Amino acid sequence: MSANRGWTREESVERILRMLAAGLFVLLAAGAASALDIRSAVIRVDYPQLAPISRFDLKPEDMGFAGAMLAVEDNATTGQFLGHTFATETVAVPPEEAEAALDRLTAEGIRIFVILANAEDTLRLADRAGPDALVINAGSPAESLREDQCRANLLHVAPSQAMLADAVAQFSVWKGWKRWFLVHGSNPADQDVAEAYRQAARKFGLTVAEEREFEDTGGSRRSDSGHVLVQQRLPVFMQEAEEHDVVVAADASDVFAPYLPFHLWSPRPVMGSAGLRPVSFHASHEAWGATQFQTRFEKLTGRYVREEDYQAWLALRVVGETVTRAASDDIATLRAYALGDAFELAAFKGQKVTFRPWNGQLRQPILLFDGRITVSVSPQDGFLHQTSPLDTMGRDQPETACTAFD
Repeated sequence: MSANRGWTREESVERILRMLAAGLFVLLAAGAASALDIRSAVIRVDYPQLAPISRFDLKPEDMGFAGAMLAVEDNATTGQFLGHTFATETVAVPPEEAEAALDRLTAEGIRIFVILANAEDTLRLADRAGPDALVINAGSPAESLREDQCRANLLHVAPSQAMLADAVAQFSVWKGWKRWFLVHGSNPADQDVAEAYRQAARKFGLTVAEEREFEDTGGSRRSDSGHVLVQQRLPVFMQEAEEHDVVVAADASDVFAPYLPFHLWSPRPVMGSAGLRPVSFHASHEAWGATQFQTRFEKLTGRYVREEDYQAWLALRVVGETVTRAASDDIATLRAYALGDAFELAAFKGQKVTFRPWNGQLRQPILLFDGRITVSVSPQDGFLHQTSPLDTMGRDQPETACTAFD
């Protein structure tokens, strides 16, 4: 099976030339560079939670860690030419043990950390690690981490909530679905997602024709008192809405959104937390050489990739690329290179990904996934930006409240 599936002939030629150039760089640098031993850690914070609505959504024990394993293999492939070695320790802890785990790893000499956690714990661990560490957020989409709560030692490979919402809004504009019926949950995380969609609608000239809150009443979602009750409530809850083209769901708590597509009062497309969802990656994505990524991941782990796996892989590939190109293990040097104009990384999304120097967010395309295939990829055609079309999604430099990168 071709590893270039989804590439045009011109893209394939360009990709081969860039690979040859990269190989030449490595060979030329090999004589001058010193061998480096790069140690990093992936800390995954596990939270108590209800069983998911579907057993297909049960989280594997190696969630995130599997992607890290693949990244270590990829980094070692390049590193062997320079004599560099890459090793990553993986740690899963409850929230109350996260700081102790980071302290232990720091005492062992590790200064590079990939974090899979919520916004509060990601920020807590970044502050604990201190300015001499490089911390990469591979889990939280929270906008605050990129804005008023940003940290100079914290980079982000997980897409921000604004990027995800803007990806949906651009597709809505392209389809001509200009009037939204926004349905959000009652939990704080749901409210944050809803606000991102409100801002996206304003940004791209869409109208929120009506907005409603679906209250989370608790209970087991996989029992008759849970999912059956939700399914019974939804059609009545959705009736007599203002005229709209599409339903946009904001349900970070996974309470009601999966039931929306077939429990509406008036039939409409559904986007957001259900229906057509914005994701960083998914297991059926094959374009732009992603088939070989999927094949290697499945051979290594015996399962399909999840977003957490891809984001952990991406974080450690950032480390591998910066170490190789900067020929250094100095944290300040690696951070400066990652944020500089010379950094770029192939990510199986059709174009290079780079960091925004004003808040440490990785620019990247967002896949729009319907549960089986990639329906579309944002940014959509026609959305232009003076720097990069990728900057049409998420907070642009004039809009940012982050000052840590000044």
